[in-house]
Amino acid sequence: MSIITNIQGTFKLHNGVQMPYLGLGVYLADEGEMVQNAVGWALEAGYRHIDTASAYLNEAGVGKAIRGSGLDRNSVFVTSKVWNTDQGYESTLEAFEKSLERLGMEYLDLYLIHWPVAGKYRETWRALEKLYREGRIRAIGVSNFLRHHLEDLLQSAEIVPMVNQMEFHPWLVQQELLDFCRAKGIQYEAWSPLMRGAVVQVPEIEALARKYGKTEAQIVLRWNLQKGVVTIPKSANKERIAANAGIFDFELAPEDMARIDGLDQQNGQEDLADEDVKVWVAEFPVKSPDGAMLRDRGFGPEVVHGRHQQRALGAGQLERRCPARAQGQKNRVVLVVQGRQLEVVAEAAI
Repeated sequence: MSIITNIQGTFKLHNGVQMPYLGLGVYLADEGEMVQNAVGWALEAGYRHIDTASAYLNEAGVGKAIRGSGLDRNSVFVTSKVWNTDQGYESTLEAFEKSLERLGMEYLDLYLIHWPVAGKYRETWRALEKLYREGRIRAIGVSNFLRHHLEDLLQSAEIVPMVNQMEFHPWLVQQELLDFCRAKGIQYEAWSPLMRGAVVQVPEIEALARKYGKTEAQIVLRWNLQKGVVTIPKSANKERIAANAGIFDFELAPEDMARIDGLDQQNGQEDLADEDVKVWVAEFPVKSPDGAMLRDRGFGPEVVHGRHQQRALGAGQLERRCPARAQGQKNRVVLVVQGRQLEVVAEAAI
């Protein structure tokens, strides 16, 4: 196991770059004051890793907060991601330049392919390799790539991805994928490590929190690190951001690590063919029935299958993930799944 020291500790990527193993995710943090405050509070608390993406629509705020922190640019590890509609060789190169422009930076520490878009991610990877060789990015990687995606990519890749960012938490461990990445030298990174807040509802984690005198979130984040997984909990709350970093004064016993591992409900994720994995894509801007324009608030796609499908289709979940914005009324959100239009009503009180 890698040595875990403090909030600014790192795991070494296979190219020698040191990646801070605790970071702040800014998914759903609105551009402007919300994201700037969150990043500022995180940096004040000692975080040195910020994870954003072009699809989050808040890169400018992230860059502004880092510049306003007084920290040197090279002391903060910054990740962004190329979005699905920008994938392809030339379009990825263009998207990268736009991300840098919004961030107000000359380079990125890590640039990821956000999702494995069939027929495009190989060319997208070729663009990332070019940017890496030119020194524009210190490390390159992927996100949401299952084993069959990685195996396909590695057939043509000249550079092995340094990172694979995946949904990872006690209910979705995917140990086989984690082991595969480790064998290939690919650093595993967790998004949604706190299960969208559901960690507080798991009796086994509640019991461990009492045992160690910690919060449920701290137990799970410590478990991440002891599994050798980089973790980027998201929050825009100053107190929670600070509390999430309170994981360096205790260590989970081996039997407690195994206890959390045993909560996995996936039992090994099915290696589904691409056509069987449904990716939600929100087509924005769209119009409500009266013609008012709606605006996405950073909605990202959800890979949904098996037990995930019910969660993703739940109206309450949709409302929380993608609250429609319009002129004081309830609105219909239209989603497209592999070209098939689904009409889902998100009756958010606006």
